Amino acid sequence: MVAEQLSRRRFLQGSGSLLLGTLIFTSGPIAMLAPSNTWALDLTNFTSEVASQLLSVIKRIYPHDRMEDAVYAFAIKAVDERASADPSTKDVVVQGLEDLNRRSGKAWNSMDEQEQLAALTAIQDSAFFSLVRSISVNSLYSNELAYLHFGYEGASFPKGGYLMRGFNDLKWLPAAPADASPAAFS
Repeated sequence: MVAEQLSRRRFLQGSGSLLLGTLIFTSGPIAMLAPSNTWALDLTNFTSEVASQLLSVIKRIYPHDRMEDAVYAFAIKAVDERASADPSTKDVVVQGLEDLNRRSGKAWNSMDEQEQLAALTAIQDSAFFSLVRSISVNSLYSNELAYLHFGYEGASFPKGGYLMRGFNDLKWLPAAPADASPAAFS
């Protein structure tokens, strides 16, 4: 799992760079699953500074109010793993972040949200943006912590299908008339 409890021994091992974080919310489904409020992501290819900038870029590309950084860390891990499999990925990411800094004349993490959005809009056709977007979308939205954040209950087939598992629990649509659907079997 990407989010893991950070022990003193683990911190001192120094097997690579770490991206560290703290869960902001101490209640809710994600916090209830976490063994601690602190999480760490062990990186093979990127420095902590690059990972921090990349985290911020991904949060701007896929913004979600109140989604914990621990969920976004899955995307960082996926980019890091891709860089292990394809070393050119690391070059694209590092050069892309340097380009963002150079274009704006200041460090990415010192920009406000509007400046970051403008910088990303200017490079949306670049190889860096395409790479980060395509890797992040799969890893960000296909993990258990994201499922908890969005309230997704998972696939229906292992649990008896939607018919017996609340298929009609939509609250944002008006109720359909009773004669619009056949009676459910027991």
